[in-house]
Amino acid sequence: MKDLLDLFLAFFRVGLLTFGGGYAMLPMLQREVVDKTHWVTEEELLDCYAIGQCTPGVIAVNTATYVGYQRKGIAGSIFSTVGVVFPSLIIISIIALFLRSFADNVYVRHAFAGIRVAVGVLVCDALIKLYKKGVKGALANGIFIAAALFALLTNFSPVWVVLAAIVLGVGDALRKGRAK
Repeated sequence: MKDLLDLFLAFFRVGLLTFGGGYAMLPMLQREVVDKTHWVTEEELLDCYAIGQCTPGVIAVNTATYVGYQRKGIAGSIFSTVGVVFPSLIIISIIALFLRSFADNVYVRHAFAGIRVAVGVLVCDALIKLYKKGVKGALANGIFIAAALFALLTNFSPVWVVLAAIVLGVGDALRKGRAK
């Protein structure tokens, strides 16, 4: 039970102390599950981010579910997932009660503007870290550039970009004779 409570509390902290959604949570997730607790390796967390992008749902929830399952099976995935979602549920419920009365307040509007800027910085930080640790070699850099261009310049679904990257990665492994 202690392990389940540890999972809940670790992901509760992630959910409580980060703002801006999944990508803004990446640095906090890294500190909690890789650096502090060593529940997963950095490579496993990067794989989880990648899988989280290919599956429906929020990346923080997907990551919590994955790490919890890795640690303690289905019970671990439930405790971790509830832990990361619970703070948002509480905060959104409180905000919903009071937002209408404060929405026009100039200080509230400026606070939200400042939060949006900080979240943008956190997302950029996460992107740079993911790039440095996950993009190695000429093919990976080519896939990165192509995916970035498709994402920025077209209306293609991200699913097609991910599927194309999978095909290119597997094709490269087959060509080099590394696939088993």
